[in-house]
Amino acid sequence: MRVRIASTKATQKITKAMQMVAASKLRRAQTAAEAARPYADKMSAVISNIASAAAGSPGAPALLAGTGRDQVHLLLVCTGERGLSGAFNSSIVRLARERALALIAQGKEVKFFCVGRKGYEQLRRQFDKQIVEHLDLRSVRQLGFVNAEDIAKKVLARFEAGEFDVCTLFYSRFRSVIAQIPTAQQIIPLVVEEGTAASTTSYEYEPEEDEILARLLPRNLAVQIFRALLENNASFYGAQMSAMDNATRNAGEMIRKQTLVYNRTRQAQITKELIEIISGAEAV
Repeated sequence: MRVRIASTKATQKITKAMQMVAASKLRRAQTAAEAARPYADKMSAVISNIASAAAGSPGAPALLAGTGRDQVHLLLVCTGERGLSGAFNSSIVRLARERALALIAQGKEVKFFCVGRKGYEQLRRQFDKQIVEHLDLRSVRQLGFVNAEDIAKKVLARFEAGEFDVCTLFYSRFRSVIAQIPTAQQIIPLVVEEGTAASTTSYEYEPEEDEILARLLPRNLAVQIFRALLENNASFYGAQMSAMDNATRNAGEMIRKQTLVYNRTRQAQITKELIEIISGAEAV
């Protein structure tokens, strides 16, 4: 029992240290995610406004108008590179898996682009042949826009090659330390929100709307992916901090129970030895 107690205490020290590390990294990750939100939202608002003005134009970019088909779907699944974070990775994979199974049931073709080791490991058990690309970011010490641009370029290259018709981004949106929301966002073709497109202000664009969209849409794709990566990063550290806090508490409870068993066993052994000594003395 003493060995078990010592082992549990060692585990508790590790989980406590991991909790403190996650807490220190969470602040920076949360600040980065919150700073990216206004830019991404404003980018979507501007594109929605321009898209509403260019609606119905025969020269509208394919990233906005689509291919005219809805047969092949690419699911861009962004997860973490490490575990010990509760249900963070599993919740994103579960949402992507449910969407994939629903599309397959409708007769659609599904392909996966996995960003992150944990999502890839879970999805390949069931969709190994459908995974067309896997990107590992374990070597990246700090996420930057260049990482999102690389992913966006790979997605655009596959779209221009006609490999898919619709692309949906899966990630976890950070709300708080104890709340991370698995999110699915269609990024190709871009979904124009009616509430965002409506505006009382009239704008005139120079050059024409189609030319502006041709330049903004690829950048918006990278911006939305970058936002998803930052949201995922903050969500991961929040989930890990919460999971390690629970693990530390559970280890403390285990130590309490093990110590109680140890003390009872020791007391029983002492009592037994005393009884044996007294019995032996009385026999003499």
